[in-house]
Amino acid sequence: MPSPPLAGTVALVTGANHGIGAATAIALAERGADIAASFLRTGDREQSDDYNLARANGAEAVIGAIEKLGQRAVGIEADLSDPDVPARLFDETEAALGAASVLVHNASGWHKDSFSPERGDAVGRTSAMVNPASIDSQLHIDARAGALLMAEFITRHRARSARWGRIVTLTSGEGKQFPGEVSYGAGKAALISYTLSAAAEMADDGVTANVVYPPVTDTGWINDEVRAFVANDFDHHHIAEPSEVADVIGWLCGEAGRIVTGNVIRLR
Repeated sequence: MPSPPLAGTVALVTGANHGIGAATAIALAERGADIAASFLRTGDREQSDDYNLARANGAEAVIGAIEKLGQRAVGIEADLSDPDVPARLFDETEAALGAASVLVHNASGWHKDSFSPERGDAVGRTSAMVNPASIDSQLHIDARAGALLMAEFITRHRARSARWGRIVTLTSGEGKQFPGEVSYGAGKAALISYTLSAAAEMADDGVTANVVYPPVTDTGWINDEVRAFVANDFDHHHIAEPSEVADVIGWLCGEAGRIVTGNVIRLR
């Protein structure tokens, strides 16, 4: 029987306690990887204790699912708004599982902000006016943390003379305007640029780097208004399950993805 495609590898997945991140951690484990699942127990500090407990329990459930697959797993609580955390994530991953050769940056500091907060978006959600907290949340976690994670990844990769690696980041746009969620769009635009630069500058080290742009994905926020919007908008074809997005990420992280790099891969 052939070995699973990621047998013997270690993957670090951020935001792995729910949604696409959780599904990705499990999908990579199904392909033979051991998993370091990072999560933020407190989530959005304005949320309720019940919400925060659910996020923590989500991480525990993911670890349990991975271990049932016969793979090793460790959960690491990590606030990626702290610039010292990316290095610590790799330190703790290496101590528990060994060096990470796969990085999936899924975590987001999402807040909805706008220059016209009085206007609802296509599915009726309102925004706050752009403010320092909304900017920092998204630029620090989506963009800065992503860049620092990639820098830490390649520094350690080169130090051990490794010749194989995979990086996948997640976006919700193409790096252009993002009305109604302007700081989120700016953070993702920066993350796209960092990832495509990584693809160019790490290719000689055997590392691929791609951005996955999922379709509307049912991570617990889908309602009838969203379903109606997708059904009547020609730019959106499906409401996906997190596992469907995770399968694409898993393929990119396998050997078949060796010559797929430097792309924003739009799923519909």
